[in-house]
Amino acid sequence: MKKVRLTMKYEEQYKIIKELVDHGGNKKRAALILGISVRQLNRRINQYRSKGKAAFVHGNTGRLPVNCLTTEINKHIVTLYRTKYQDCNLTHFVELLEEIEHISVSYTKVYNLLKDNYILSPKPWRQTKRKMAKKKWYRDHPKQADKVSEVVIDHQIAMEDAHPRHERCKYFGEEIQMDASSLLWFGDKKAHLHLAIDNATGNLVGAYFDWQETLNAYYHVYEQILVNYGIPLRFKTDNRTVFNYETAKTKAEHKDVLTQFGYACKILGTDIVTTSVSQAKGMVERANQTVQSRLKPELRLHNITTIEDANKYLREVFVPKFNDKFGQDIHKFESAFADSPDDETINYTLAVLSPRTFDSGSAISYKNHYYQATDASNKLICFAKGTKCLVIQALDGQLLVTVDEKVYALTEIPKNARVSPDIDFETEKKRQRKKYIPPMSHPWKRASFIAQQNKAHKYHKFT
Repeated sequence: MKKVRLTMKYEEQYKIIKELVDHGGNKKRAALILGISVRQLNRRINQYRSKGKAAFVHGNTGRLPVNCLTTEINKHIVTLYRTKYQDCNLTHFVELLEEIEHISVSYTKVYNLLKDNYILSPKPWRQTKRKMAKKKWYRDHPKQADKVSEVVIDHQIAMEDAHPRHERCKYFGEEIQMDASSLLWFGDKKAHLHLAIDNATGNLVGAYFDWQETLNAYYHVYEQILVNYGIPLRFKTDNRTVFNYETAKTKAEHKDVLTQFGYACKILGTDIVTTSVSQAKGMVERANQTVQSRLKPELRLHNITTIEDANKYLREVFVPKFNDKFGQDIHKFESAFADSPDDETINYTLAVLSPRTFDSGSAISYKNHYYQATDASNKLICFAKGTKCLVIQALDGQLLVTVDEKVYALTEIPKNARVSPDIDFETEKKRQRKKYIPPMSHPWKRASFIAQQNKAHKYHKFT
């Protein structure tokens, strides 16, 4: 005969009614103890006489609820996570189950189901990892007793070691936090994802993939911000040479003058605050964690393997979806963004500036190639040996040079002539179009740029 197990409540009912039936007693007193009426007590007595102890087992015992998932679906969910969605966090996994697999299930159900199979999220809390490891250990060592040692701990820490929570900024565009993260996002080569997030709203305002953490990538992020929103008040970044030329040996208190990126920000009126403490820019650090756990599986599920397709998906799909889910409505915040500059200003301000010197052949060397200065009509302009100049590589790749407060185009000198006048047949010369050369109103004064760099980095000379 199968042994009947009762809960504490029904075990107490069974003992009182059994005593009442076997030895008699006062029914009113028994009903008062059990908290039921005498009529209900008589029903329980009749049930006991017909079924015995089994009469006290609740009728729903062992019955599954109507919304309970079948064993096959439970196993299918676990298999899907172990094979197809192994790099997704659990919240994202629940969303993809409904979106792709058409399985509607709650986060709690998935969490408990995977936990029962000793599966954790790719980014579990340290405490959760410890609990899971402890649970596995006791499963493998059932006879081992739990030994708990009490240790007196002083929980107070010094302020310089603490990172207390701070309130967010008041205005949209008041502070933009920037950072890059390296990961095997797609294909078989690591790439760097550059992110910019607004501190007040939590919205991603710029994102760009590049193979390395480069100035070019941050320029493209800045361009997205300028085009879509305007000029932000302040950037907060880490202490990388992309943003700050100062090193540990040459660090000075005055940090107003930075590198190429900092110079462009200074011209547009955006301040830069650099920090070596990751907790000081916690919003972008947390955003990186969220993006890593969501974007990588999405790129894989959409079969994206090139950096061009990844940037397109990032810009057109992922960032808007991220902001809808995690960001706040920017229209509910007052804006600290200044008006967006025109496309020409953006192109020529987000430029790479390089000091150079003309040689005896009226040429300069730039990225292992030789160039000469020409005017808008493609006429060669010669300069004396030793003339200082400033090479400007615009965001779209156009090369210009400034000499004596004037701007000229740069024309590359080929290593070998393309046509020999003595051997090749005469061909009709193509009429060369006039080149557009922007005015000197753009911030390309060599002396200003050199002064800024020397001011930030006293011990390095740029000549």
